[in-house]
Amino acid sequence: MEVVLKKDYGKLGSAMDIVTVKDGYARNFLIPNGVAVSATEGNKRLVADAKRTSEKREAKLIEEARGILSKIENTSCTIAVKVGEEEQVYGSVSALDIAEFLKKEGFDVEKRQVKLEEPIKQLGVYTVDISLHKGVDAKLKVWVVKEES
Repeated sequence: MEVVLKKDYGKLGSAMDIVTVKDGYARNFLIPNGVAVSATEGNKRLVADAKRTSEKREAKLIEEARGILSKIENTSCTIAVKVGEEEQVYGSVSALDIAEFLKKEGFDVEKRQVKLEEPIKQLGVYTVDISLHKGVDAKLKVWVVKEES
């Protein structure tokens, strides 16, 4: 029996996929739990229309992300931190600090988009990945410098 998945479901597939499953599995589990609907001609047309709309929206988002990519890569991020003896940094520079800097510069970037493996705890120059969209990552140079007193 063919069914249209309404949402992502494990190894079966992702939302809007048309999959073939056993009749009992579809009737007794997938359809009653709201995971899928039967694949009638009307539902197949709706899925095709939804996929086209989704692909157009996705293409537009990727194009916007690519436009922002070059602007972010040309931005210089300088974060001043307090340091103690022997250039030891008090605290650290986190993804939140970098996201706040980018927001001040006019970019709509959230903390979770900043791909920082661990907080920066030393002075220097670092390259940080900013995930703008699926497959579109900007490389931002972050300068961690000593705060002037």
